[in-house]
Amino acid sequence: MLTLSPAAARALHLAAQGLLTPPRRKATKADVLDTIRRMAQLQIDTIHVVARSPYLVLFSRLGDFSPQWLDEHLAEARLFEYWSHEACFLPVEQFGLMRYKMLDPSGMGWKYAAEWHEQNRPEIERLLARIREEGPVKSADFVREDGVKGNGWWDRKPEKRHLEVLFTTGDLMVSERRNFQRVYDVRERVLPGWDDTRDLPPREAVLPALLDYTCRALGVVRADWVADYYRLPRRSYRAELEQLADAGDLIPVAIDDWKEPAYVHRSLEALLPAAEADTLRSTVTTLLSPFDPVVWDRRRASTLFGFDYTIECYTPEHKRRYGYFCLPVLHRGRLVGRVDAKAHRTLRTFELKAVHVEPGVRFGTGLAADVAKAVKKLAAWHGTPEVTTRHAPPELVKALAGD
Repeated sequence: MLTLSPAAARALHLAAQGLLTPPRRKATKADVLDTIRRMAQLQIDTIHVVARSPYLVLFSRLGDFSPQWLDEHLAEARLFEYWSHEACFLPVEQFGLMRYKMLDPSGMGWKYAAEWHEQNRPEIERLLARIREEGPVKSADFVREDGVKGNGWWDRKPEKRHLEVLFTTGDLMVSERRNFQRVYDVRERVLPGWDDTRDLPPREAVLPALLDYTCRALGVVRADWVADYYRLPRRSYRAELEQLADAGDLIPVAIDDWKEPAYVHRSLEALLPAAEADTLRSTVTTLLSPFDPVVWDRRRASTLFGFDYTIECYTPEHKRRYGYFCLPVLHRGRLVGRVDAKAHRTLRTFELKAVHVEPGVRFGTGLAADVAKAVKKLAAWHGTPEVTTRHAPPELVKALAGD
């Protein structure tokens, strides 16, 4: 059995995620789809103090690209939206794996809202019939008849909740997004070639397929990590990983200082000699979305990177340690800090409200130069090329001021 260092494990993980080396050419529309396939899914979030998370995750891997390409892949049905890790864009080849949840959504809690469905079944059926007859709709197409402006999920327009229920059951799909708003249409128009009787995979094939997607996306896995990626039931999947290893899909490895057995996905086999020699290193410096797969599992990020990360945008302001929307800073295989940033689009400025350096990280001139370059690229892509700082290490301020 191969024995690898924690640094090699990090490098393999970043290789699987498309973060081993910087892009060597300008991105294309096809690269967007390939990148999502590499990650297996792309989490959706609507916060846009900087670029919305799906676009930022892609930028971290591709560099400058057109956000419109993601929207086009969805509209062209190469991607679809559904609940996986959370609400995500998924490659259409995974539709059959998600279809079982649509056909039996009773275990999906608030996402299905069984009580709401039961209480409002006639209205929901009428809405579905209207869309089938008249065409796609957005939530914004409906107004509250009582004239009251809602201020929380509990008093949304009823049609919005109806649409979400029909989305969860798979009767409706997101056919496109307009200004990032969902446009709903009936499934048979979004995926006209799909037939449950013909195309649904065997139920027993779903879990192995999801585990393979997970292991391929993570690169290096432990049994206690895999459930989170697709929000599978919380348990150990050691037996299933051993079966994948017996089939040749996973390669057992030992990681120094890890008590748990680990596995490397077969897709990274060519990198194992360099990993074993401890010469495999990431050369990427970039800022990550809080909803990036590298950091969305707090326990995994802590084990791999020694990085204790919590998304604080949902935390009351007086309880935040770092800021509303902190972007983890990835530098050559390590998470070295976090940046509380805001893009002021009308002013064309990209504000670094605070830059927090991780304990034990020496923020020297080399690190400062790499981070400054990454910040400037991100700011330019946003259309906010002027970078301002409020609280940052002096080395970074100096590097940002240079050409």
